[in-house]
Amino acid sequence: MHGALCLCASGSGRLARDRPAALQRRRREGPLMRRLLLWLTVLLGCAWGGAAQADTCSVSMTNIDFGNVSPISGSDYVAQATGTFSCVFSSLNLGQLLTPNAQVCISLGLGTNSISALPRNLGNGSNRMEYNVYVDSSYATAKIWGGAGVAGAPSTFGLILSAGLLAPPGTYSTTFTVYAKIPAGASLAAVPTVGNANTAYTSSFAGVGTYTYTTYGLVNLFGCTVNSGSFGFTVNATAVNDCTITASPMAFANASILTGNLRSTSTLSVRCVNNNAYQIALNGGSVAASVANRQMKNTLTTDQLSYRLSATLDGALWGDGTAGTSMVTGTGTGASVPLTIYGRVPAQAAPRPGDYKDTVTATIYF
Repeated sequence: MHGALCLCASGSGRLARDRPAALQRRRREGPLMRRLLLWLTVLLGCAWGGAAQADTCSVSMTNIDFGNVSPISGSDYVAQATGTFSCVFSSLNLGQLLTPNAQVCISLGLGTNSISALPRNLGNGSNRMEYNVYVDSSYATAKIWGGAGVAGAPSTFGLILSAGLLAPPGTYSTTFTVYAKIPAGASLAAVPTVGNANTAYTSSFAGVGTYTYTTYGLVNLFGCTVNSGSFGFTVNATAVNDCTITASPMAFANASILTGNLRSTSTLSVRCVNNNAYQIALNGGSVAASVANRQMKNTLTTDQLSYRLSATLDGALWGDGTAGTSMVTGTGTGASVPLTIYGRVPAQAAPRPGDYKDTVTATIYF
């Protein structure tokens, strides 16, 4: 800026040779004007350092919150956050004639609870939950947000903020979207809860989000002043207690007389979050509604047939903890666990022939 006036002081010399003045002027005018334009362009490239310099530029970002995460769901969990790059352009003069701009490169460190970007980790005490942060929604390894100093994660956000031609002084900003994902798989399935309660997992990026930026006018030139700063945010997820249960049917063999025990088995498949305690109850069935005296009913008549269910061969009745029955207890591992239900039709007077059925509901408490 300050050298611009000097460019106008060198265009009024006399012709040294005896030739027509107009011809001499035309021959010298072309190179001189080209030099003047080049010098003016160079000056304007970094002119904002004196007359339209951004007082401050900064980066901020909202937190990334995955919400509730069931480690045994078999699903990916994704979340987004919004980052903002802001600059305050406050000077006047030439700024009313030119376009103030700022260019920024935004990098990200590992965050707490992580020793690598492949993957990053959320933490609760010594427990970990794998996740990562990306510069786009492809969630590709090559798009993991990091920087030159982050092994395996070279991607950064590069933004240009332009206030526009004849922009008045003020604050200008542009935004960028950050993508994050907790991938499904064996690692997520192994994530535990603590104290049989929903458990918060976090990572802090306080001060490890960094940026470098430069401000410029009509053109961006190497050599303009480079400034830097840092920002922070947190990543949060809540591992929730969760269980799933499925059952296979139990079928007893055909029998014409019931002078001895008639036996069969079925299987419950139980999957609970790692370290999550659970109890499984079997109700009294749809026929008798009695955990101590379950009955199957002839599908065509009112005849009934007594039977028993237990968690071990001829063991205590498996019920809901009432009437002398017990529930089955366990602690989840994140993996599916098979539990055998032992069925027994004790010796009794044989009812009329036919198909006998009952429906029992298994309920898991966690």
